[in-house]
Amino acid sequence: MSDPLHNVFARDSLEAKDLAHMLHPATNLAELHRSGPVVHAKAEGAYVWDNHGNQYLEGMAGLWCAALGYGEEELARVAAEQMRRLSFSQIFAAKTHEPAVLLAEKLKAMMPFEAGRVFFAQGGSDANDTQVKLMWYYHNVIGKREKKKIIARRAGYHGTTALAGSLTGLPPFHAHFDLPLPNILHTDAPYYYRNALAGETEEGFSTRLAANLDDLIIAEGPETVAAFVAEPVPGVGGVLVPPDGYYEKIQAVLRRHGVFFIDDEVICGFGRTGNPFGAQTFDIAPTTMTVAKALSSAYLPISAVIVPEFMYEAFVPATEEVGTFGHGFTYSGHPVCAAVALRTLEIYEERDIFGHAARMARPFQARLRALAEHPLVGDARGVGLMGAVELVADKATKAPFPAQVGAAAYCAKRALAHGLIVRNLGENVALCPPLIIDEMQVDEIFAKLERALGDTLARTRRL
Repeated sequence: MSDPLHNVFARDSLEAKDLAHMLHPATNLAELHRSGPVVHAKAEGAYVWDNHGNQYLEGMAGLWCAALGYGEEELARVAAEQMRRLSFSQIFAAKTHEPAVLLAEKLKAMMPFEAGRVFFAQGGSDANDTQVKLMWYYHNVIGKREKKKIIARRAGYHGTTALAGSLTGLPPFHAHFDLPLPNILHTDAPYYYRNALAGETEEGFSTRLAANLDDLIIAEGPETVAAFVAEPVPGVGGVLVPPDGYYEKIQAVLRRHGVFFIDDEVICGFGRTGNPFGAQTFDIAPTTMTVAKALSSAYLPISAVIVPEFMYEAFVPATEEVGTFGHGFTYSGHPVCAAVALRTLEIYEERDIFGHAARMARPFQARLRALAEHPLVGDARGVGLMGAVELVADKATKAPFPAQVGAAAYCAKRALAHGLIVRNLGENVALCPPLIIDEMQVDEIFAKLERALGDTLARTRRL
């Protein structure tokens, strides 16, 4: 395609080569070709530098994942040693190796529910894809073949494979992809700020959403619904912190109808919400759990699905019947990834990373909540070391800006100009810094975000 930015960047620059050769995920490709890419060149601790020497404070932990920040020498050492010792080993066909075994043991011990077995994948998408397949497999082998439907939530994000993308409840991830697939349903997002009725309390809102879920299950037939899947806090949907009573009421509905709870902890797991897992922060009793991202602090790709023993016990005789458990990935339990993940979990304990994150959450949330007074901010919400501000044209009516204004996108660009990486999600500006940040860096985050909000306010007043 003809690209005017090729005339802006030197022909042999990384920017020009990117525009000529790359297909970017989760990117407005038209905007990319108007503005060009930002090339990250190096990183250390909580900071990233681009290829022009500009420094940025990492306000998004990469993609909600770099919990230990960048340049952790201990993880580099472990990766190199494992690569020399056993660079690859499959775990198909009764093969195994020490890093995967020890990581599975460690994960089971950390779980906030009765964990039975650990299945390894590469990322959140294929792990959540696996969750759906295991729900179908389990109910087939126990003779409940009609129990196939999975209920996810609008504004939820569970990945982008065909099945995980179907679970995701965000329209851009369905448009033109012919998603969602059959047997995937969606119910209300726990989005109190935007979806509460006039005068409705948080408790009343939660009661109404639970009633809507109950109605959906009854309408579909409880005998056809296998599971409900939820992030403790929907991240990509705008850091939607569930209101009072939400999970208590939702879980009562699920128990009444015999529907399993798939807890997607890809973002919330490993200290992000102020506890080791979001399930503990919000009193969730999962049936199964998905973990990824901070499992290895994003140093290498790895994810896991943790299932209860009763599910595994049903799988065993079924594989005798057909000859194998017909699911898995070449890189399931990759020894280098598993070794790095295991050492990551040990570092979390040795350095009290979860405790440190919970302590840093106090000033982080205080500064975040203070932004609610800004003229552009309709809502400032968060938990632990994650949060978002929702930008509005009118605070009284909650009226959003017209799409062509792009207030949150502009705010994110101005934050980058001031040396802060954030992410705009619709009209929300999200924050999710590495868990290792200190209080001075918390102050730096919000000082730079406030400058970006000021720039955005000035622009909207000129329009």
